[in-house]
Amino acid sequence: MSSNQYQRPDPDALLAQVQRQERRAARGRLRIYFGASAGVGKTYAMLSAGRKLQAEG
Repeated sequence: MSSNQYQRPDPDALLAQVQRQERRAARGRLRIYFGASAGVGKTYAMLSAGRKLQAEG
């Protein structure tokens, strides 16, 4: 067999590649909008998170 001929890829490597692609496609995307509209509760959310962290220690 010469080195120019097509070689079959490893099935386990192909399966791992497909599984990685599926995990990436199924994962959601996080979008953060800094300075979004006024009055949507940004300050309230920040203060609530601070209070929660303080209560947890």
